[in-house]
Amino acid sequence: MNALVFNPEVQAFIQENLYTDITKLILKKAVFDGISNTELAEQIQGKVVCEKKLPTWFSTPDIYFPKKLAIEQCSSEKTAAYKSSLIKGDNLLDLTGGFGVDSIYFSKTSKQVTYIEQQVELSRIAEHNANVLGAKNIEFIANDGIAYINESNRMWDVLYIDPSRRVASQKVVRLIDCEPNVIDLYPKLAATCNHIWIKAAPLLDIKLALTELKNVQSVHVVSVGNELKELLFHINTQAACQNPTIHCVLLNDAQTHHFSFTYEEEQHAAPSTCTAPKTYLYEPNAAWLKAGCFKLIAARYGLEKMHQHTHLYTSDTHIADFPGKVFTILANWSYTEFGKTVPVKQANCISRNFPLQVAALQKKHKITDGGSSSLFFITDHTGQYRVMQAARYEKSPQ
Repeated sequence: MNALVFNPEVQAFIQENLYTDITKLILKKAVFDGISNTELAEQIQGKVVCEKKLPTWFSTPDIYFPKKLAIEQCSSEKTAAYKSSLIKGDNLLDLTGGFGVDSIYFSKTSKQVTYIEQQVELSRIAEHNANVLGAKNIEFIANDGIAYINESNRMWDVLYIDPSRRVASQKVVRLIDCEPNVIDLYPKLAATCNHIWIKAAPLLDIKLALTELKNVQSVHVVSVGNELKELLFHINTQAACQNPTIHCVLLNDAQTHHFSFTYEEEQHAAPSTCTAPKTYLYEPNAAWLKAGCFKLIAARYGLEKMHQHTHLYTSDTHIADFPGKVFTILANWSYTEFGKTVPVKQANCISRNFPLQVAALQKKHKITDGGSSSLFFITDHTGQYRVMQAARYEKSPQ
């Protein structure tokens, strides 16, 4: 950290140059004594990245921003706030502290938080920012998380860990490939706490992870809008569980949508199959699709499923609180009929359980992207290919 960054004239420069070309700034003569233009560029770039992801950090004076990668890898405020509503205790150990966003939010609901981060500079930055933001109940320790556990004889109510998914400059997904390897380390981790919360990559195979982890009580599949953000695995080290609850979560500015189920419930669900498209078309949020909630969502909302493997739904009744996009069906054709005339020349094309992807469909049928409607290319309940034209229902929750 360079303390000169907090000089009023430097802060003013950063604010005035948020949207300038930082490449040009780096090549210029030094603007201030004692601060390189590269350092200024890092502060500007870091603050810009925070504008939507971390608005509190963006709008608070005297926040120090680390390199862009550390901000890109941290939780957003929306997801951190959601986690803090779940993860709390008298003492909480954040084993992979990073930029400190999760720790600061945990400090709002836990009595004492211990933040561990092996990068000394990043730890110093997180501690400074916590002081600026008024988070006083966090202890900051610059150390390797596993080394700290090995050196400490403490027991914790909660252990939170976000394993690094960038190993030897390569991106990895499976928990066993991340650092630290929580699969191999489970006995050590479980011996130090009552609850373990693991944050994982959205691309992780949930069912595979459940076979590798022990005593998982619940999994939270978290999306912001229709973008899948993270997976959270909650382990109760004191209680066995064979059928964890899966929570699908959609975080919006206006409200939060929840949908909870078990894979046993999903397995036994028997939704109605659509015999013909109805008035409305429903496309589930990314969290529901990631969680594998394909049949149960139809059964609970009274919808008909287009096809066993076409995860779109229809009904004549509008479902106001459906967790996803709702469309009004304007027209539908067999794919053969559609191909003969191509009655729609501009639309947003969507391929679901269909042999051709969007780019190939646009090229084949000379359909330009855009317009006020969408074309859904699907396989219907008979196994035939079908095209539906639909317009977005204005009051969809996302």
